[in-house]
Amino acid sequence: MRILVTGAAGFIGFHVISSLLAKEYKVVGLDNINDYYDPKLKYARLLELGIGQDNVRDGILISSLKYPRFRFIKSDVVDLATLSNLFQECSFDQVIHLAAQPGARYSIDHPHDFVQSNLVGFVNVLECCRHHTIQHLVYASSSSVYGSNTKVPFHESDRVDHPVSLYAATKKSNELLAHVYSHTFQVPTTGLRFFTVYGPWGRPDMAPMLFADAMLTSKPIKVFNNGELERDFTYVDDIVEGVVRVLDRAPNEDSRNPFYRILNIGNSKPVRLMDFIAVLEKELGCEAVKEFLPMQSGDVKVTYADSNCINNLTEYKPKVSIEEGIRSYVSWYKKYFAVNV
Repeated sequence: MRILVTGAAGFIGFHVISSLLAKEYKVVGLDNINDYYDPKLKYARLLELGIGQDNVRDGILISSLKYPRFRFIKSDVVDLATLSNLFQECSFDQVIHLAAQPGARYSIDHPHDFVQSNLVGFVNVLECCRHHTIQHLVYASSSSVYGSNTKVPFHESDRVDHPVSLYAATKKSNELLAHVYSHTFQVPTTGLRFFTVYGPWGRPDMAPMLFADAMLTSKPIKVFNNGELERDFTYVDDIVEGVVRVLDRAPNEDSRNPFYRILNIGNSKPVRLMDFIAVLEKELGCEAVKEFLPMQSGDVKVTYADSNCINNLTEYKPKVSIEEGIRSYVSWYKKYFAVNV
């Protein structure tokens, strides 16, 4: 089985590829390695996969020095010509599309980045899947599509017509575009609405690293909505397990919605932000200086996944508690940043 993973140098992409290689799939990873956050972290992830920074060249497919079944190309999904050539050369069976411009708050001031990567790039992936008869496209949507919904837990059948950030709007647009390609061209697609993924190798703009950086330097952490927030924190290994299980279960013409599927993928156990901070304080061995702030534009008060659909399809059940997950994250953080506390 030949699989393309876009966003290969990203947080979830790195972990997905690691899991696929352990299962002996043949994998090609693609990433543009942009500077939304420090590319050093992206290159460090790639190095774990046997791809050295000195060997990376734009548009050139290179082989891993660690995994014979892994190759990588530095390119952007917005570049349709390179993407089309890659599909032609590699004859992929399945695609896991994780490349996207992230950050609900970042989207407020950088709208064009999101339109290019999350809309133009996604259409390019759909077009390549259409013309190369891909068996299954699994792509990253987001819990942010639920926007201002107040009924919890969030279910896939809930209306998602009120996004509160441009990022959320692009992810909802991805679902609509996928539906068109599934309906019109019979491209089997599954959109996964990820819920607050965290764990080792996580992004610097996410709460675990933002908080840990601040706490270890005695700087205040920003606690929005005065701490009255809940998040369905889902450990990255649990997310990856769900992604890989879904991959071989493509929707078909006999599905309730032929060739098209949307699934929540979350822990289904929301954690209060203040409880999350308390666990992080315990593992880091220091107390956070908290700066309580009002609700921030583009944010939501609670995320909470109803994961029955993915459970029924794949027997997916998250296993890692917030205490275990944060302990693992802090262990990685200390090692990666050479922190002695």
